[in-house]
Amino acid sequence: MSEKFNVLQSAMASSERIFTLLDTPIDIASPAAVASPGEPALSRPTAPPDSTRRRHQGPGRIVFDDVTFAYGPGGDGQAPVLRDVSFEVEPGQRVGIVGATGAGKTTLMSLLLRFYDVSRGRILIDGVDVREMDLHVLRGLFSLVLQDVHLFSGTIASNIRLGRVDLDDERVRRAAAAVHADRFIRSLPRGFETPVAERGATLSVGQKQLLSFARALAFDPAILFLDDATSSVDTETELLIRDALRVLMAGRTTLAIAHRLSTIQDMDKILVLHHGQLREMGSHQELLAARGIYFKLFQLQFARPAT
Repeated sequence: MSEKFNVLQSAMASSERIFTLLDTPIDIASPAAVASPGEPALSRPTAPPDSTRRRHQGPGRIVFDDVTFAYGPGGDGQAPVLRDVSFEVEPGQRVGIVGATGAGKTTLMSLLLRFYDVSRGRILIDGVDVREMDLHVLRGLFSLVLQDVHLFSGTIASNIRLGRVDLDDERVRRAAAAVHADRFIRSLPRGFETPVAERGATLSVGQKQLLSFARALAFDPAILFLDDATSSVDTETELLIRDALRVLMAGRTTLAIAHRLSTIQDMDKILVLHHGQLREMGSHQELLAARGIYFKLFQLQFARPAT
């Protein structure tokens, strides 16, 4: 009886945390989603996606214009995570982002997707400030491939489709084949209809990563964001993943966060962040020739110590 009481208490504490999360006010909303005082956050209207979509059908040009950001309401009293960051990414350009832990790499992604608003400056996509875009339209421009892949209970196909009813079986299969995910899928007992355990517990790290690439390709995004997408896999799988990445990045604006410099050496441009500032920018060879922060990072990873 005491054991059941402990389980009940634990469940009550968990439910309290869930309702606290659900009741948290929404600070980031679409331009037309402005709630009246006292109006529940979840009842806020959303801007008509069609009207916003007509305003920016461009190919994926990104501009960070003098962006400064600090956490907290308005960033008051907080040390900036990013300071005076400015750069441009042309349509179809592949850009690597490097820097030490805490340099602000992931914060760039969070601001671009408008999980937070900038403290100063602006972020433009095809000439439109992200704060003026409907959130559904803005986030629909992106596909994310993260190091920690999120898979759900269901089938292989449903995890690639991810709720998109307009993705038919043929499109799912083509996406999987393009990124080499079909190699291991064909070896499964039921192929694309093979059940997947919660969080992909029955699949290897490399298999989950290939599924995430197939998912991103099937969605056919204008902009691709990669966050250390080739880490923690064996050499053979990494070669497959690199080839899959070439397919995935073709013709798409791509931003890739990387800790291993070998994964971004052939990018069109590399941004080097240091203590929240954009300190260096250029190609791999240009940055090595400058013998600055990137050169030191490269030496740490690849140079042999002098004997």
